[in-house]
This record gives sequence, C-alpha cells and structure tokens, in this order.
Amino acid sequence: MNKKVSIFFKYFAICSAVILVSFVCLGAVLLLVSSRYFISNEKSLLEKQTRSLASYTRDRIEDNPAAWKALVTAEYERYAFDANVDFILCSDDGQIITGTTSGSIGNLPEAINAKSLEAFSEGYNYVYGDLGKSLRESAHIVGTKFTANGPDYYLLAVSSQDEQREYLGNLAELFIISAVMVLVIVMFLVYFMTLKLTSPVKEIADASAKIGRGDFSVTLPEYSVAEFDQLANSFNEMTANLKSYDTMRNSFLANVSHELRTPMTSIGGFIDGMIDGTIPPEEQPRYMKIISSEVNRLARLVRSMLNLAKIEAGELEPNMQYFSVLEPIVDTLATFETRLDEKQIEIRGLDTDRINLYADNDLVHQVMYNLIENAIKFVDKGGYIEFSFTPQGRMTAISIKNSGEGLSEDELPLVFDRFYKTDKSRGIDKTGVGLGLNIVRSIIRLHGGEIMVRSVKGEYTEFVFTLPSKAKEEN
Repeated sequence: MNKKVSIFFKYFAICSAVILVSFVCLGAVLLLVSSRYFISNEKSLLEKQTRSLASYTRDRIEDNPAAWKALVTAEYERYAFDANVDFILCSDDGQIITGTTSGSIGNLPEAINAKSLEAFSEGYNYVYGDLGKSLRESAHIVGTKFTANGPDYYLLAVSSQDEQREYLGNLAELFIISAVMVLVIVMFLVYFMTLKLTSPVKEIADASAKIGRGDFSVTLPEYSVAEFDQLANSFNEMTANLKSYDTMRNSFLANVSHELRTPMTSIGGFIDGMIDGTIPPEEQPRYMKIISSEVNRLARLVRSMLNLAKIEAGELEPNMQYFSVLEPIVDTLATFETRLDEKQIEIRGLDTDRINLYADNDLVHQVMYNLIENAIKFVDKGGYIEFSFTPQGRMTAISIKNSGEGLSEDELPLVFDRFYKTDKSRGIDKTGVGLGLNIVRSIIRLHGGEIMVRSVKGEYTEFVFTLPSKAKEEN
C-alpha cells in the first residue's frame, strides 16, 4: 500500500522547493551580473592605465632614447603594485622589451604571439585570452599600439583571473551566508504559515469524521481565507440539512412505527379476544368490521409509502394523456355523495366550459380524491366546497376551497409534511395516515407543477395547484 502524504507536507515541500530554486536562480543571476560588472570595471581600469602608460612611454622614448627603458620599467612596476596588474611592452614582432611580474601572471613570456597583437592595432581594445598561448592561462587584456622615434610598440595591461575568482568567491560566500540566514527565517515562517493555512483542512476532516459517526451538531468557524470561509459555510449548510434530514428520518420512522403498531395492536387484540372467548360470538361481527377497517388502513399506508418511494426514486413515469379536468372531480364527488348530503355541503364552480389537462389520469384522480376528501373532512356543516380553474400558459391553475375553521399560520408550512396531522385532524380523522397531502405535492411536482395552501382562520382553507394543459412541444 502506498504511503499517503499529508497536504501539510506537500504544501511545505512545494513552498520550500520554490524558495530554494528562487535563491539558486537569484545567486546565479547575481554571479553573472557581478562577473560582468567586474569585467566592465576591470576593462575601464586597464584602459585608463594603458592610456596613461602608453603616453608616458612614448614621451620617455622620445625625450631620453638612452635611458628610457629603466624609467618606463620603474613606472610600470609602480602601477602594477598599486593595481595588481602586469604590464608588457613589446615590439611589433612580439619580442618582449620590458614588463612586470608584480601581478599574478607569473614570469614574463619569452615572446608574444605576433598574430595575436593584431587585435590591438587600432585604439584601446579589450580581449579575454592567452595571446596565442603566450600566457599560462587566459586573462583580461587591454592593449594599444603606438609609434615612438620610428618603431611601433605594443603596450599590454594584463589582469589574471585570480582577482576575478577572489572577487566572485567573496561575493558567493557572502551570498551563501546571507541566503542560509534568510532561508532559516523564511522556512520557519513558511512552516507556521503552512500549519495555519492547512489547519482548516484538518478541522474539516475531523468534522466530516464526526458527521460520519452520526454527530450532526458539529459546525465550522469562520475563516480569514475566503475559500476556506466559503467551504465552511457550505459545510455548515450541509450539516444543517443532514441534521434536518436525520430528524425527518427519525420522525418518519417513529411515525411509521406508530401508524403500523396501532392498527396491528388493535387487530391482534381483537383476534386474541375472539380466540380465547373474551369477545362473545354475537359481538364478533362488529369487531370483524373494525379489524377490516384497520386492515384497510394498513393497506392505504403501505400503498401510499410505495407510491412516494417510486416518485422520489424517479421510477414512476406518468402516463400523459388529454382528459377533462372535471372528470376526476365529478368521479370523486360521486364517491363522497353520502358524506356531502350528511353535511349539506354546497358544491360551487363546476358550471364551467370544458378545460383539458395533459397529465396522468390515475394520478390526478388520486390528487383530487385526497384534496376533496380533505376538504369534506374539514368543511363546516352547511358550508361549501368551491372549485375554480385559471389558464396560465401551458398550465392550468386549479383551486379547491372549503369553508370552515381554517388553519393557523403555524400549521400552514407543515401541512405537506409526511405524517403531519393538525390537532383538529387527529380528533376528526381516525383512519388517515397523514400522507395524503405529501403524496399530492409529490404527484403535482412530478407533472412539473406547484401547490400552495392559504387559509383564513375561522373562514376558509384553499389549495391552489397547477397541472399541464398542453404538452411541452405544443405552443
């Protein structure tokens, strides 16, 4: 198994490598620039000295033809000692006339390669070389040609590489010492900056581990880095949603357990009573009806949960077709005809022109059944149920409104939650499972519509939802 490397180590290693490479590049550039600077200064100094000594030599040859050599040699040695530079005076055929060895070129050569002297024939020229192997190693050389009393002479100022090496060596030593000191400080700062910068990653990893163990109470603090702060906000939002989902899941399981346990307990108790004779034979038909009612209640609960599961899993494909919106409404009202007559409910809004829907007929029947059953359940005696239909582009808005006590503001946001029942509903409805409105919302959303509820306490409750009246490809 490959050993995993932490993000802290990677980040620290990358930063350290970048800093080291930067220092190496900086050192190389510094040495290159310094070398060129040294050569430029050396060239300028050699040219200045050569110009001065060439003029001095010419004057001495012309003024004192007999003793000029001794005078010139002494002047050369003085200059050579002060500047650590050697001077060579030779004839145009390369024969050495005089020179110095005060610098670092070693002994004077026996002669200078005559061909190499051509580089100094005009003006004051600079070359880097060994004068056609006349010198033991390459050197910085500035030379000039001048004429005195007839013959041509060449005066060469020679500076060996030793001084350049010493200069660059001292500079490199100083740079290395400074670089090491700076690197120690920078690495120290990078270490703690990396530790601080990567600490949120560890916090997020620890928080994720806690969430994985089911602890949804963990939250992340605000961070000064914008990206980490954005990640923390998203993480906290995710945690809140997971906590909400976990609460809903627990509530869902508790409600399902309760809804299943209650009828099953009743069924089991009544059957046990019949078996052991606690319930006399003449009372058994009445209890059998109760058992049948509880079985039907269990069947509705299971069927509703299966429908919800299919819709949420995307496995329920609606069978889209055209049909009149009044068809499922009239069929449902016919089913509840007895209850409508008992409560003397007035039906309004069905005297309308034909309005078509483009939807799944069976699913819309279930929507209408649940909403109308809900309206009949809570309408006041002698009240009304009113329907209205409003075209909205390729959708149709359908309203089902019933008079009655209505819902409070606290109850409105909860009516579509699974297994939610108002206190009033729990007193009125003994057979419902609290999934009707949740299924209604799921079916309507499956068709691309939306549903909302509004109510005025003591006056009415109204559900308004949209369903397609045309296919998407139709204008």
